[in-house]
Amino acid sequence: MTHPSDFIPGQEPLSLKISHTDPGIQSAIIHRLLFHLHQARSLQNIVIICIGTDRSTGDCLGPLVGTQLSRYKSPLFNLYGTLDEPVHAMNLQTTLNGIYDRYEQPYIIGIDACLGQTSSVGCIQVAEGPLKPGAGVNKELPPVGDIHLTGIVNVGGFMEYFVLQNTRLNLVMKLSDIIASSLYSAIREWHYRSVLLAAQE
Repeated sequence: MTHPSDFIPGQEPLSLKISHTDPGIQSAIIHRLLFHLHQARSLQNIVIICIGTDRSTGDCLGPLVGTQLSRYKSPLFNLYGTLDEPVHAMNLQTTLNGIYDRYEQPYIIGIDACLGQTSSVGCIQVAEGPLKPGAGVNKELPPVGDIHLTGIVNVGGFMEYFVLQNTRLNLVMKLSDIIASSLYSAIREWHYRSVLLAAQE
């Protein structure tokens, strides 16, 4: 579970934040993801790390996204973190070590649940830079991702563990559906464009 991304006043926002009820949410997320993915090298290894645990309703966003992405059986990305094999505080560092041993300069996309202000609950964020898993519950864990996506599942600031345990699964499922489908669409589009560019060179 992660803290929300920050904004820097007077600069281009470092993140997109949009409500899951916005009718244009998938288009907006795909557009933002393509903006970030175009900064990756052509046909670079894409690694998606979905962080969380199925033992907590609020913190199962990541594993739910990972499970939905796994159903595409896509060769376009390498996936870590599902309901069957979650990536969480106890195995995150080992997972990262294995990824960097296996892939040369991978482009990593981190996914995690997030607590925030009441007005932001139900929003999805796409942000540049790594997420900081565990920060919302005072855990020191390694940062994850060249970019990251977070779903704000409940209100933060007080009794975070209790809040996560009492988060509505309905909202978490809706957020995971949007994140998984948007991310898959964006990666597929990025790969298609990368292949076209490579063919023209």
